[in-house]
Amino acid sequence: MSEWELKEKSTGELTVTIDGDEWKKDCDKAFNKLSGKISLPGFRKGKAPKAILEKQISHQEVEVEAVQDNANDWLRKALEEKDLNPISQPTLDIKSVDEEKAVVVFKFAVSPEVTLGDYKGLEYNLDDIAVSEEELTAELNRMRENYADLEVKADAADKGDTVNINYEGFKDGVPFDGGKADNYNLELGSNSFIPGFEDQLIGTKAGDEKDINVTFPEDYHEESLKGAPVVFKVVVNEVKTKVLPELTDDFAKDVNAPGVETAEDLKKLVKTRLESGKKDTAVGKADDAIIEKVAENAKVEIPDIMVEDEVNQLIGQLNQRIQQYGMNLKQYLSMMGQKAEDLQSSYKEQAAKNVKVRLVLQKIAEAEKLEPKAEDIEKEFKTIADQYKMEIDKVKSLIDPAMLKKDLSSQLAYDLIKNNAKKNENALKAEEMSRKEEQAAKAEAEEKPEEKVAADDSNSK
Repeated sequence: MSEWELKEKSTGELTVTIDGDEWKKDCDKAFNKLSGKISLPGFRKGKAPKAILEKQISHQEVEVEAVQDNANDWLRKALEEKDLNPISQPTLDIKSVDEEKAVVVFKFAVSPEVTLGDYKGLEYNLDDIAVSEEELTAELNRMRENYADLEVKADAADKGDTVNINYEGFKDGVPFDGGKADNYNLELGSNSFIPGFEDQLIGTKAGDEKDINVTFPEDYHEESLKGAPVVFKVVVNEVKTKVLPELTDDFAKDVNAPGVETAEDLKKLVKTRLESGKKDTAVGKADDAIIEKVAENAKVEIPDIMVEDEVNQLIGQLNQRIQQYGMNLKQYLSMMGQKAEDLQSSYKEQAAKNVKVRLVLQKIAEAEKLEPKAEDIEKEFKTIADQYKMEIDKVKSLIDPAMLKKDLSSQLAYDLIKNNAKKNENALKAEEMSRKEEQAAKAEAEEKPEEKVAADDSNSK
């Protein structure tokens, strides 16, 4: 017999009572197991008469052994009986046990019940995605800077100029390690040196010598220099200024972008790219806003274990990213001045949001009976295989199809939310841009095989 009681945060207690013949049978097996371990003079191990063994083994020992040996079976049967699916490792508590029966309690969390709020007809508003003339000019100037030449300048250095310098740093009149260099090219305004250093070189000319007084930041990586006032003795060897190329047809060709032959072509290409970037940013922001609203409208008590698991997942992703820079998590925490507990705590709010969004989307998929088709699942496997350059069979062996199906169902739920939203003019414009981009990408993909055939034909002649 079993009873399930749901408590707060979707954590509950499953009480199981074992009595009658089943309990007697379990206790007899436990007694035989324990007696097999006892050695008595004159008898082979476990072969002493039961009456004598009963004096050696207490009822309490037998009952505890019976619980330990059979708890997993009792749990499995009770879970099937109550149709429960734990999402945390069940803990066992022996409530009472005697010769007549055993009463045990399993505590665990289950997937929480979600009560949906409004998720159709919500506002979906995008920020303005139009590119201004100022934005276009700024991007074109940035491109021109990439092709700029540095010319020697006789006048004083301005912000944006590059000075070639020799320098040596002194703390309390003594040179410090790492504070010296010769013929170093420093762009003024790049903020690549500690605050205040570059500003004091504005107005200098070739041949000038200058003492620069600065203070290292309190969070500087070198302990001995944290917050320390120092003096850099600097010699200016040369001042150079950037000379940007004119925005001409020749410059446009030098950029070597597909389909760009003239300055006007380049402007159109840059404007299109800027619009696409602004669109992607705006869509991401609007996507986050509408799904956050859907989650706010729903009610759900999230078990702590789900948040903890998500925190660990986020920290695992962080660890993968920092490993790309040759660091490990311990080094990262040291650099940030954090403890592991601080990092975990900082992720809790985001983790709780992530979990709630997933639960809500899964509930919408269930309510709307949204399921991906078999070909959609297969397509997703192929996409993942292509992304990671792996064989598709290898990907299938690593990813649980049920989990992939759940993820795709959540995506279908999100698509339903977005398709039923009230969209502003910018959102409609962004959708039209996306359609055109998809069509262009499809057309380009269809052209490539033909280009390859033409090239092959040409090579064969």
